[in-house]
Amino acid sequence: MKPIKSIDYTIFFKNSLQQLSTFLSESKYSKVFILVDSNTEIHCLPIVHEILKDTEYDLIEVTPGEENKNIDFCIGIWRMLLDFGADRNSVLINLGGGVLTDMGGFAASTFKRGIDFVQVPTTLLSQVDASVGGKTGIDMDNVKNIIGTFTQPKAVFINTGFLSTLDKREIRSGFAEIIKHGLIYDALLFEKLKTLGPERLTDDIIYRSIEIKNEVVIADPFEKGLRKILNFGHTIGHAVESYSLTHDKKMPLLHGEAIAIGFICEAYLSFKKNFFSKSDLKETVEAIRTVYPTYHLKKESYPALLKIMKNDKKNNAGQINFSLLSEIGNCGFDKFCSEEEIFESLDYYCSL
Repeated sequence: MKPIKSIDYTIFFKNSLQQLSTFLSESKYSKVFILVDSNTEIHCLPIVHEILKDTEYDLIEVTPGEENKNIDFCIGIWRMLLDFGADRNSVLINLGGGVLTDMGGFAASTFKRGIDFVQVPTTLLSQVDASVGGKTGIDMDNVKNIIGTFTQPKAVFINTGFLSTLDKREIRSGFAEIIKHGLIYDALLFEKLKTLGPERLTDDIIYRSIEIKNEVVIADPFEKGLRKILNFGHTIGHAVESYSLTHDKKMPLLHGEAIAIGFICEAYLSFKKNFFSKSDLKETVEAIRTVYPTYHLKKESYPALLKIMKNDKKNNAGQINFSLLSEIGNCGFDKFCSEEEIFESLDYYCSL
């Protein structure tokens, strides 16, 4: 698989970790840092260390989990960079899932007004979505990614071998973003996914999903227009994810599980607003429900969900902004929905 060219950087696939070693030797950074969490330190760092055994680096470790993607942990990263003597010719290698690549990218993009960083995503979710496109961010007060920057990495290195370290639930979570890419951009991809499922993913499917994300980002790097379609399912999905994080202490929803709920609700809104046919709605809902178990949304949670949605960074003039489907493989953006319509979409999900 040939490298994918993005905005001033390259996404590597074939022999990607060897490409990382080459990148570092050619770039001649003054200092190299690797950011890991306690999971990737055990399962992924030894693989990277074997490739980079001739490269000196300092290790920075954070605690895994969306609940730790906040300013306090960023301050910890900045302090470690200071303690290790990082200068503006340093590079931060973010080795982990979406939480780590989002937060590591943000920490690097703001430290000393910006140092270089590269992404080495280790989960399916981070490979097909979070590590590509130059969005960095942290959460605040249960609002996802409300603080962040648009800063492109210097390179992305995709090693699908890391996926063998994940359990089925994590794979299923990342699979949701691939479904989204089919729904908003590529109907043929969506058809393939219906028969494959997350258990039979291939490198070709992962590659195609990243291609889609990259094509959209190149067309609209700063999310002024087309890039907004990548938010399909995320307005309601992010609210459900944030709510679950604070209310389902034993087992909160993973990102992909939450946005799968968002897909169903926002597909219903697409139908309700006369953008999306009833047959396409049925096909979409059946495909998602085949993969993702039902989550028991309670009606009393609706006001809290709406409050989270009202803080969404995509909103405009106090209106809650959605990207909605016109057909499978095609999506529009800047579609505004009323509170009543949003509650109706949540009722629709609960009725299934």
